[in-house]
Order: sequence, then C-alpha cells, then structure tokens
Amino acid sequence: MNHAQLTALGRALRLLGEHGDALTTDTPDARLHEVKADLRRALDLLEESVGAAAPATRCAEHPNGPVDESAPDLCLLCETRRRAARRSEYSGQNPYGPSRPHGDHPGSAPSRYGVRGDRPQPQQRWLPELWNGQEWQLCGTPRRDRREAELYLAALRRGSRPAMAYRLVHEFTDYEVLRVWGTPVKVDIEPMGNL
Repeated sequence: MNHAQLTALGRALRLLGEHGDALTTDTPDARLHEVKADLRRALDLLEESVGAAAPATRCAEHPNGPVDESAPDLCLLCETRRRAARRSEYSGQNPYGPSRPHGDHPGSAPSRYGVRGDRPQPQQRWLPELWNGQEWQLCGTPRRDRREAELYLAALRRGSRPAMAYRLVHEFTDYEVLRVWGTPVKVDIEPMGNL
C-alpha cells in the first residue's frame, strides 16, 4: 500500500465513522444511500490497496503456507517442526514407545503412563562458566560433550581477555562442579572499598 492509497483509505474510513456517529432512528433514506455509496467507495479503495491474498494461517512466518486444522496457528510447516521437536525428546522413538510385536511381552497391556523403556533418556550437559568478580555466570552454550566443553574453556583461557577463573559444571539431575581453573576472588564493585 503506497502513501496515497493509505491517505485515501484513512479519509474514507473516517468519513464512515462520522456517518456512524450521526445515525439515528429517523435518518432519511437519502442519507442512508449516501452512507452506502461511501461504504462502497471505502471497500473499493481497500480492494485496490490489498496486494496479497488473505492469509490462510495465523502464522507470522508462513501466512500463506499450507493449513493444518489441528495446529493452534493453522500452519502445517510450524506444526511439523513442533512435532519433530517433540519426537526428538524421545531419542528418536515415537511418543508411545518403540513399536514391538505383540508376542515380545506377553501379558502386557497398554499403560496410560507408559513403561520404563518408553520414557526418554535423561539428558546431561556440561555448562562452561566464568567468574565475573561477583558470581559464576554461563560463558557459552551448554555442551553435550565434556571434551568439547573443556576445549572451549581452554580456548577462552588462551584468548585475549581471559576471566579470573573458569569452571565446568556437570548438569544431570543435579549440578556437580567437575573442575575449576583459576581462583575466584570476590571483587568489590565500589571503588576504594565503599569508603
């Protein structure tokens, strides 16, 4: 929509608003025909200014993409991505557990909550942290591989502006500090010791 179309459309809509404010029960038919003509003019201006087709989905990323009626935003592409993410939480298995022939586990019935083998594997990560003078803060993305996290910290220590101390924290069901490089010293943020 260019500026001239925007100005004309705004003027037509404001005029319609004034018509709406002036309507009463005893408005003459001639005035109603004038409102009808102004309304048609506003619709024509709107039709000229709309360049693209009406969006088929409520998705900002794919407004004219394929439609999935079961998706909250009606976007098949985003819903496919969300489904893939949910599947990956189960380590490549389908959400209802591995497909097994019925003869493998005789006497087993489908469980509402699943069985132990159907649950996703616990996740573990290694968190690289640095001492900023006050507290430990995350200094890089959490890694799935311990060796990769240690190499990352080694590169930071060799960098042009190394921190006072680094540590590697193992996150599993709880946190465990695996290794600390350097000595963290509490630094007073006020100059001259807050005197």
